[in-house]
Amino acid sequence: MGLLRDELLKSIWHAFTALDVDQSGKVSKSQLKVRDNFDILEFNNVCWTLCFKKNINMSHLLISNDDAFKVWCIFNFLSEDRYPLVIITEEIEYFLRKLMEAMGGIWNQERFDDYKLMLNRKQQCLIAWELIELVGMGHFSKGMNRQTLSMGISEVFQELILDVLRQGYMMKKGHKRKNWTERWFVLGPNSMSYYVSEDLTDKKGDILLDRNCCVESLPDKEGKKCLFIVKCSDKSFEISASDKKRKQEWIQAIQTCIQLLRLGLPSPHLEARLRRRELRQKQQAEQGELEERMRLLQIANENKHRQLESMRKKLEEAAATATLEEQRRKQTQTDLQDRYRTDLEREKMVRQQMEEQVAQKSSELEQYLQRVKELEDMYHRLEDALEDERQARQDEEIMRKLQTRLLEEESAKRAELEQIHLQQQRAISQTQAEKQELESERLAKEMALQAAMLQLERLERERHGALEQYEEVRMKLEQAANKTKSWKDKVAKHEGLVRLIQPGDKGPQRMTNWGPAAFTDTELDLRKKSWQERKNHNQSAQ
Repeated sequence: MGLLRDELLKSIWHAFTALDVDQSGKVSKSQLKVRDNFDILEFNNVCWTLCFKKNINMSHLLISNDDAFKVWCIFNFLSEDRYPLVIITEEIEYFLRKLMEAMGGIWNQERFDDYKLMLNRKQQCLIAWELIELVGMGHFSKGMNRQTLSMGISEVFQELILDVLRQGYMMKKGHKRKNWTERWFVLGPNSMSYYVSEDLTDKKGDILLDRNCCVESLPDKEGKKCLFIVKCSDKSFEISASDKKRKQEWIQAIQTCIQLLRLGLPSPHLEARLRRRELRQKQQAEQGELEERMRLLQIANENKHRQLESMRKKLEEAAATATLEEQRRKQTQTDLQDRYRTDLEREKMVRQQMEEQVAQKSSELEQYLQRVKELEDMYHRLEDALEDERQARQDEEIMRKLQTRLLEEESAKRAELEQIHLQQQRAISQTQAEKQELESERLAKEMALQAAMLQLERLERERHGALEQYEEVRMKLEQAANKTKSWKDKVAKHEGLVRLIQPGDKGPQRMTNWGPAAFTDTELDLRKKSWQERKNHNQSAQ
């Protein structure tokens, strides 16, 4: 409550300063109105409306009125708790570093060091309107367009003022319809709001966080991966992140918020601001202590010089007194001279002792000065070490982001290669199976073809043999027919001649149903043989 009161007082101070036209320190009641319940952002906007037109001209700036209002709110957040409100160089550097990081630019430390030297020669701090002009003139954002600068200011505003610890798209399971819907989630210190889109215009609900809440990881189910659940006192919310890395980051961020609520600690940015202020106060206290010690050493040195000067004067006066006494004693009597000699020796011893004391004091003074020099060197080394530590942290953050991006690209490429490999394996397996099946069919067809070729060759040889046999039989038949014809002619001729002259004895003659046969046994045998050859030839051809 005390921190909220201090933050509101800063905005109120700007409004009162703008309304205090005559600078009397008083504002008319008619110009003010007290409300019991109000929105802090709306309250800051009202205070901004009252004061910005009297203090700054927006026409020559690269930023809009809304961006200037956000820079003004950031100034109130980072300014010191003293009035009039100012922001010191360390907080200016912190804000500009965050702005350059949000815009994706590179921080130029040399340019800021030059600006800090110029600022130290003037006042070592800035008021709100000077900070707005510094950002609006683009002194540290050269090369960036207005849209990039506006987006960077909005991101820093959400982080520092709205306490947005994390934001992004995730899938949320409904409580009534049990369906999954993509929402834009915004995580704050004590709540987790979700919207339709990232423009934050249509808010769908809030997940109120308290010390009794908890967040747990869930196994994959219902086709959803990277699941976790936020358990509150009245209901639970099941959420699905886009990948395992973002799931773990969201779980850690929510656990951090719940832990801060349990410990009663402020938001991380408020705590970081308090730590920076405590560190500055500690450094200022050490610096003040060192300056006080140096002042005391300077005072001691001046006292030593005054003591030495006083002792020198006393020695001179003592020497003069001793001389006068010596002259007086010389003029009086010898015993007085002896006594004076004794006193003089005693004075010499005292003088020697005093000179030794002076030398000792001078040595102590040199030791004090040497110690002061060593302290100054130690202070400079401490500043260099702090600067190296800040640079190392920045380099470590850059390398961590680069490593995270490379790991994400490697994971995506590995998943793509694994998918391609699986597809190739399936295609190779299918191709090999088809190849084996085709090979077996080819072998079967080749074997059948070879068998058919062999059978065809065998049939071709048999056909050629049958043709050759047919030609031989045909030739033999022709020859036999020719011989039979000539023979029959001769027989008929001779038989006719014989009968006419004298019938002779007839040999055995074959008889048929119609009488004696018209052919002999030899002709019958030839015809049987010819008929059998034709029959064999036809069977071979079939």
